[in-house]
Parts: sequence; structure tokens; C-alpha cells
Amino acid sequence: MNFVDQLKFDDKGLIPAIIQDYKTGEVLMMAYMNKETVQKTVQTGKTVFWSRSREKLWMKGETSGHFQYVKSIKLDCDNDCLLISVEQIEAACHTNHYSCFYREYKNGQLEEVEDSNFNKAKVLQDVYDIIVDRVKNPKEGSYTNYLFSKGIDKMLKKVGEETAEVIIAAKNKAADEIRYEVADLLYHLLVVLVERGITLDEVYDELERRK
Repeated sequence: MNFVDQLKFDDKGLIPAIIQDYKTGEVLMMAYMNKETVQKTVQTGKTVFWSRSREKLWMKGETSGHFQYVKSIKLDCDNDCLLISVEQIEAACHTNHYSCFYREYKNGQLEEVEDSNFNKAKVLQDVYDIIVDRVKNPKEGSYTNYLFSKGIDKMLKKVGEETAEVIIAAKNKAADEIRYEVADLLYHLLVVLVERGITLDEVYDELERRK
């Protein structure tokens, strides 16, 4: 049986879809789909929803560029709700928060909550993507482009230098210095990964195997 034919739509022909970050599992938003938008989501690899207020279909990111690239689609036990894991570009919420669920009920009122540590870690992927973009679209005066023009030996030399700086900072027990030097080291490691065509996902998978 076709996947779409197994879905149980409500009396308006809709089914709720929960969207989550495929890396962290964080819930990003909830929207509705009909048969057509489910099919378009499967066909395009990007989330497409049905707007109940405008009564029209819409692709997430069609105006903002904040597309959601589908990694998996799961169906609940009753066949009446979808769970879609995505790679989120920038922010899921129209308020520019990463998740639409950025408020929490506390002490009788709603309060905005800070990004989770998972979201903060997203900066690694953001920096990685910027490095990739610099390779594809060189920018005058870019330090990243300078490193790529010098090649792998220069990159590895910088990794060695920054590693030594981290060691020295740690020996000195200088917290501010440690944070600064570790950030430098992480950046140069990302440069090496990009140069060698290795993604962060591959590194995460390796860590997962070791766990």
C-alpha cells in the first residue's frame, strides 16, 4: 500500500505534522498537511504544508530561505500524525527563533527561554558551512581563503600552533584564555575537515560509535 494511502486525514482532509531537528530531536514546530502537501514533501525533500487561514499550500522557507530538508518521515501508531525530522536552515519560527516553542510557562506567566545547549552547538555547523561557502565563493581579505590558498601544510601547522596554545592556557589555568584558544583550535580543525571533504555528521557518527 502506498504510504500516503495509509494516512488517516481528519474530516477536513488534514493531518498534523510535528517537525523536529534531526540531530537533536528538538521539536521545532507543528503544522498541518493534506494529501497533496504530503506528496510534495516526499517529492521535493522539503516540507510543504497546508495553511488553514489562507487555504493554500506553502513550502517552509519559500520567502525566508529557511528551508527544512527532510531526513525522515515517521507515522504514529494510529496513522493520524506525522513526525518529520529535518535539517533546519536558520530558524523554524517566523519570529526568527530556532524553534516555535521558545516560551515556557513559569510562575503563572510565559517567559522566553534561551537556546538549548544543542542549539548553541549548532554554531559548529554554521561555521563549517561558512568555510564551505568561502571555498565556493572566495572573498577578498578572507583568512579562510588565505588558508586554502596556502594548502594543507599551512592548515596543519595552524592546528599544531593552536593545540600548543590550548595546552599553555590550560597549564596557566586561565579560563578566558582557554575558551579563546579552544575556539581558535576548533575553527582550524573545521578548515581541515572541509579541505579533506569530511562532514561534521561523519565526526558525530564516529563519536556515537565510540560512545
